[in-house]
Amino acid sequence: MLPEIRIEKVYNDSSAAVIDIIIPIQTREFGVNVTLADQPDLQQIDSFYHGSGGGFWGIYVGDTLAGTIALINIGHEAGAIRKMFVKKEYRGKEYGLAQRLLEHLIAWCREMGIKDLYLGTVNILHAAIRFYERNQFQVIAKADLPSYFPLMSADNVFYHLAI
Repeated sequence: MLPEIRIEKVYNDSSAAVIDIIIPIQTREFGVNVTLADQPDLQQIDSFYHGSGGGFWGIYVGDTLAGTIALINIGHEAGAIRKMFVKKEYRGKEYGLAQRLLEHLIAWCREMGIKDLYLGTVNILHAAIRFYERNQFQVIAKADLPSYFPLMSADNVFYHLAI
């Protein structure tokens, strides 16, 4: 039997735990050339995500923060998904954490009147790309992104989902 799984909003007081998930996945596991200095939002969760009309959530397996997802409210009834990561040992269908995180975020967006979701990722993240496509996200050319979409320098594949 699996331990209790729950999704909760995450704030600045959890920044260290969030960083401990995200940075190793980006750099060690996937070799993405990005540092904590490139991502000041990880230490400013309250103002960068919650304070701007978006949100940042963690998924817990028992007492362990096992994954994250965040949304920047970019106006125009749109949001940008960021920081979707699940620790390696909690990935897969047994836990279904990524799916739960995405479904939670989409339900929240519907409640908040957000109708379009955008995201950027890196082409070497094959499992993430398959995941987004399985969830009906459509590839969009960088040139076709709305002007208000906040680009991340490492991203080279972009998606859109109308909800």
